[in-house]
Amino acid sequence: MKRELYCDDVFEWLKQNPLENGTSVVASMPDFSEFSNTTLDEYKEIFTEMAEKILLATPINDVTIFYQSDIKVDGRWIDKGFLVQKAAEAKGHSLLWHKMICRVPPGMTTFGRPSYTHILAFSQNFTLDPKDSTADILPQMGEKLWERGMGAKGAMMMAKFIKEKVGSHTLVNPFCGMGSLLAVGNAYGLNVLGIERSPKRLKNAELVKFTIETESFSRQ
Repeated sequence: MKRELYCDDVFEWLKQNPLENGTSVVASMPDFSEFSNTTLDEYKEIFTEMAEKILLATPINDVTIFYQSDIKVDGRWIDKGFLVQKAAEAKGHSLLWHKMICRVPPGMTTFGRPSYTHILAFSQNFTLDPKDSTADILPQMGEKLWERGMGAKGAMMMAKFIKEKVGSHTLVNPFCGMGSLLAVGNAYGLNVLGIERSPKRLKNAELVKFTIETESFSRQ
C-alpha cells in the first residue's frame, strides 16, 4: 500500500491537489493552544472555516471524518462536535454517525479537557444502511504513539469503516502528526496520504507501522 507524505500547509496543498473519487478524509484539526494571539471567539470561527474547507475538498461519494476533543477555557466549554456539524450543515453534508471514544475510564473526572473525544462522519452522497451500524461508544483509546496522538482503537474503527463500508481506496489525513492513522490505514489495505507542517513529526510518520493482530505500533 502507498504512503505519501507532504510537508506543507494543508489548505494550500488541498487547493493545488484536488482529491480524486475514492478518497475519504480524516481530520483532527489544531487546538486553540496552537494559535497564538487569537481570541477564543476568533478560534471558533477559524475552526469552523477549516472544517468547511476540508468537507468541500472531499469527493461527494466519499466521507469526511472529524476526530476532535472539546476544550474548556476560562469556564467556557467549546464543543468541537457542534462546530463541525455547523460547518457540515452550511455546506450540505449529512451526518452519518456521531461516536465518542473515552479518553479515561468512564466515571473519572477530568478538568482541562473532557473525558471523551468526538468522532463524526459526514458525506454529501454516501448513505449508511442501518444494518451496518456499529457501537457509538468506544470505551478505550488503545495504544498511542504520543500523548496528543490518536489511539489505535479509534483509528482502526475509522480505517475499517472507510475500507469496508464506504469502499474508498485512499485515506487522506490532514494534520497527520506522527502518522498513527496512516499506519493503521495501510494495515487495513488503504493507500494513505498525510499532510503535516512539522518536518520532525513527518519524519516519524514515514517510519511508523501498525499490526492489527496486536493492535500495536512499531517503527521501522
